[in-house]
Amino acid sequence: SREVGFVSSDPKFSVRPDGTVYAEQEVANLSEPVQFMLTARGLHDPHIWETTVKISVTCSEASKKMQAEVIKFSRRHQRGSSANGLRRQKRDWVIPPINVPENSRGPFPHMLVRIRSDQDKNDGIRYSITGAGADQPPSGIYNIDPISGNMFVTQPLDREEKASFHLRAHAVDMNGNQVENPVDLYIYVIDMNDNRPEFQNQVYNGSVAEGSKPGSSVMQVTATDSDDSTTANGMVRYRILSQIPETPISNMFTINSETGDIVTVAAGLDREKVSQYTVIVQATDMEGNNNFGLSNTATALICITDINDNPPELTVRTFSGEVPENKVNVVVTNLTVVDKDQPHSPNWNAVYRIVSGDPSGHFTIRTNPITNEGMLTVVKPVDFEMNRAFMLTVVVSNQAHLASGIQSSLQSTAGVTISVQDVNEPPVFPVNPKMIRFEEGVPAGTTLTVFSAQDPDHFIQQTVRYSKLSDPANWLKINRTNGQITTMALLDRESMYVKNNMYEATFLAFDNGSPQASGTGTLQIYLIDVNDNAPVLIPREAQICEHSRPNSKINITASDTDADPNVGPFVFELPTFPASIRRNWTISRLNGDYAQLRLRISYLEAGVYEIPVIVSDSGNPPLSNRSTIRIKVCPCDNNGDCSATGAVAAAGLGTGAIIAILICIIILLSIVLLFVVWMKRREKERQAKPLLIDPEDDVRDNILKYDEEGGGEEDQDYDLSQLQQPESLDHIITKPTGVRRVDERPVVAESQYPVRSNLPHPGDIGDFINDGLRAADNDPTAPPYDSLLVFDYEGSGSTAGSVSSLNSSSSGQQDYDYLNDWGPRFKKLADLYGGGDDD
Repeated sequence: SREVGFVSSDPKFSVRPDGTVYAEQEVANLSEPVQFMLTARGLHDPHIWETTVKISVTCSEASKKMQAEVIKFSRRHQRGSSANGLRRQKRDWVIPPINVPENSRGPFPHMLVRIRSDQDKNDGIRYSITGAGADQPPSGIYNIDPISGNMFVTQPLDREEKASFHLRAHAVDMNGNQVENPVDLYIYVIDMNDNRPEFQNQVYNGSVAEGSKPGSSVMQVTATDSDDSTTANGMVRYRILSQIPETPISNMFTINSETGDIVTVAAGLDREKVSQYTVIVQATDMEGNNNFGLSNTATALICITDINDNPPELTVRTFSGEVPENKVNVVVTNLTVVDKDQPHSPNWNAVYRIVSGDPSGHFTIRTNPITNEGMLTVVKPVDFEMNRAFMLTVVVSNQAHLASGIQSSLQSTAGVTISVQDVNEPPVFPVNPKMIRFEEGVPAGTTLTVFSAQDPDHFIQQTVRYSKLSDPANWLKINRTNGQITTMALLDRESMYVKNNMYEATFLAFDNGSPQASGTGTLQIYLIDVNDNAPVLIPREAQICEHSRPNSKINITASDTDADPNVGPFVFELPTFPASIRRNWTISRLNGDYAQLRLRISYLEAGVYEIPVIVSDSGNPPLSNRSTIRIKVCPCDNNGDCSATGAVAAAGLGTGAIIAILICIIILLSIVLLFVVWMKRREKERQAKPLLIDPEDDVRDNILKYDEEGGGEEDQDYDLSQLQQPESLDHIITKPTGVRRVDERPVVAESQYPVRSNLPHPGDIGDFINDGLRAADNDPTAPPYDSLLVFDYEGSGSTAGSVSSLNSSSSGQQDYDYLNDWGPRFKKLADLYGGGDDD
């Protein structure tokens, strides 16, 4: 009455779940009955006792079971006469499929069937098979004995690679002629349970919200089996092996054995206690039979997601802090909160609100995104003189609403006490900026207003003083004590410092507190215009044709720095003196601001004329100004434009002016020419001057080396006579060609150098140079005069005399008169030591 699974103790035999016994290997020596043990166990009741079954199989029965099936070719259809004139046609046989178990252990080749033709009794028949598995890939799996017709399988089969084969059997005579129609052979590979279930993933990730009700879906795991899914070999069942941790119970989850869906089976999921479960899931084939089925496992990680089931709670019931007055963006205190939900999530992020104690909105609470603390901050200045303390009520909540059924905590509300600190506040001008109105032209010393400030620190007695901070035109001054504003100069609306009739000055008010505080105030003076500026004629220059024409006229207007109504309309008129003005010119009015000036006579000589015009404004009283317009009268062409000749004439340059300009140009050119001639002459003189000295001896532009060290004075051949002052210069003059240097320019006649002719022959250039070199070498007056002198020579055989006679303590008489012969450089020394008799 129960489903039973069987296990054979003999590997040569296997038992299917339906009880059919199969021989997996060739059974030898069947003269005796074969006995083996079978164990039966219930599939759905693992606690049933095992039962031993003995099956005795006789040899004759085994032979019948393992006897190969013979497949005959069907007869050909024939139509002919019989005793009754007709023969009944037989139907073709239906060849049943051949079943071959996979993974057979052999031995191979293993005979499957025998193919036989009815005609093989008389004629020699040859048998063959074709198709995939025989002569087509995968070839060689099946073959046939061409004489006996026995068909064999040559190797183990794998149903997962190929589940069936379709072959065709052929019969031919010795000549290759077909004697039978081909027979279709269908071979099916019998599935064996040789594949374990395989999970699609080794690790599955799922989630379920904390507090979920039993039956809530978590995830699904899936495993596949390569065996035949229509048999128990491929039917997979699931179960949970373990759950870590086993809190609050060991079976918080269950799995659907057929679909792999994991669901909750108990309440009590709490993320704050267990945030993740590790569940080991097993998949077993053979419909979940642990005794016969193959199994595999996978890991399911179940994350418990957070819900807002923990309201935030303030750590204390009362917070306190203090803040200076008149300060903004200052953190007064930090409100600390505790929330057990997932950090940095909407269920954890705190939101603070001030529900009472701050009707004017001086404070706000910002949330620190890292610590979740509430930073109570001043956003609107507080005044110590108005409020010395604040008592606030603060409520904290989360960004997300509390989960259903969760009530807020009493610790979500707290009080905050804030003390305001008094600081020295700067004086404040009650009206800032302050505007006053005055007419321009107010004289110096006029009192305009009192611009005073008030000290907000009512509880401290302090004195306020004033000073001027900005006064662009330097027109005003302020009384240091009471803030009275007085003018120091005339107020002028037309000044460059007045913009749109408004003049602004800034003043400073400061107290004597510690530290000192100061405030600024702006005084705006609106200057009312008075008619204090006469109009000015525009333009100041013009030109007109010498012959009166209809278009020979000049439009004139006026400019007035005053404001309306002290400007136009303007009145233009010519003066009565001199009389020639009104006789030659006339003015006609165009409108309130413009008039036309034109010739009264038909012709006026070309030239420049200065015409005075009297312009009056419309002020009360009006102001007038006598302006002069410079008019160039010139000849004009047919178009009424001044010609070039006329323009010059009209410019007013007479003959004398033109001559003066030409003379200045000539003088300037002469100076330039003389400078060029002088420079060329100087260059020629410099090139014509003969070279008197050897360039190597010219030390004026040479670099002298003073740090060259030799091998000592003894190793050098010095001519010390060069350092001695000669008594006479005769031997120098008569000295043969060579170089002679002296340190003082001798007072002798300069040598005469050879003079080169103006047009020398090219062949005498070398002789001329040699003559000049010889003369320079023998010239005692030729530079350089200051050659290197050696005073520290200490070698033997010095020709220099002893200097012991220079000892001042010597009692002998020494004649120093020869110092007078050594030149001007020794004159001071000769005066000191020479002429002793005179002393």
